[in-house]
Amino acid sequence: MSDTNSELLAALESADQIKVGDVVTGEVLAIDNDNQAVIGLHTGEEGVVPAREYSDDRSVNLADDLKVGDTIETVVVSNVTSDKEGVAYLLSKKRLEARKAWESLSFNEGDVVDAKVINAVRGGLIVDVAGIRGFVPASMVAERFVSDLNQFKGQDIKAEVIEIDPAKARLILSRKAVAAQERAEKLAEAFGRLAVGEVVEGTVARLTDFGAFVDLGGVDGLVHVSEISHDRVKNPSDVLSKGEKVNVKILALDTDRGRISLSIKATQPGPWDEVAEKAPAGTVLEGTVKRVKDFGAFVEIFPGIEGLVHVSQISHKRVENPSDVLKSGDKVKVQVLDVKPSEERISLSMKALEEKPANQRDDREDNNGASRADMAAFQQDDEGAATLGDIFGDKL
Repeated sequence: MSDTNSELLAALESADQIKVGDVVTGEVLAIDNDNQAVIGLHTGEEGVVPAREYSDDRSVNLADDLKVGDTIETVVVSNVTSDKEGVAYLLSKKRLEARKAWESLSFNEGDVVDAKVINAVRGGLIVDVAGIRGFVPASMVAERFVSDLNQFKGQDIKAEVIEIDPAKARLILSRKAVAAQERAEKLAEAFGRLAVGEVVEGTVARLTDFGAFVDLGGVDGLVHVSEISHDRVKNPSDVLSKGEKVNVKILALDTDRGRISLSIKATQPGPWDEVAEKAPAGTVLEGTVKRVKDFGAFVEIFPGIEGLVHVSQISHKRVENPSDVLKSGDKVKVQVLDVKPSEERISLSMKALEEKPANQRDDREDNNGASRADMAAFQQDDEGAATLGDIFGDKL
């Protein structure tokens, strides 16, 4: 054979050789039990397309998308010749689609694009943008830290293109700026439809040590821990759970800071609502001393209801310091002197239930039982030394 013929034959054989990176078209010969398609190529060789190289959808079943005899275009990923299996090449349909998408790129850095979240990994979200695989770092997913990125899997999101590098097939995006803009728009809409004092239904979105954030339809409002219940709540998670439906009263709408303050307890009957009926003046009750102050003792007469026994109402005997005769936890009988539910205040007396010693005159009292010193304090003007705070302390 002449040198010319040998060179021609070598050229023809080289033309038929398949190389990594080549785009090839073949016929589906079979779909095996490993969820991969066996492809017959024009050279008479075979290639295989595993499900992972067919689509980013991990649940894809090739038998649902392909059938024997179909024609499929793929790109050669590697040579995996196996004498036992007779398979020569690893092929990929999804990589070919990504290559074509990069070649026909239709967006630039700074553009906001639609993305499909394919998966959540430790560092962020893997997304698909018009056939191109992109990445949203965890720090750019939302305005606040997100501990569980799995909640975004399968979602369609909008994100800003931060970096494009076709040579490295690198696409970095940020959802943070877009989320901030969307939140601002939703807040504006919410401030337009909500009103202070209104009671609406919401869903508990997340719980913290200081309260609960309630979703009011795209925007969250805060129920501070002190506004969850009339009873004392140490941890919001003790009484609320994520996803729970709750009625809330709107306490404040702060447009400048974009905050909504809510209350759950304001929608519920309070312990003071029926106090005037349950304990009118003159009622005798048994209670428990909760706190002892210099000016008197606070006694719980109903769950969540405390009244003040002023130092002058503890005993007919002169009491200099309430802690000399009372301590927290003591059970005592008291008589109701005055009830003011709107101010959440009730005045109690212990000495009213005691018999006054014969011939004893208390210089501190006037005819109605109040101490003269206390009455004088109430009558002083702004320049006087005594104030309501001096008389009743931190209960006011």
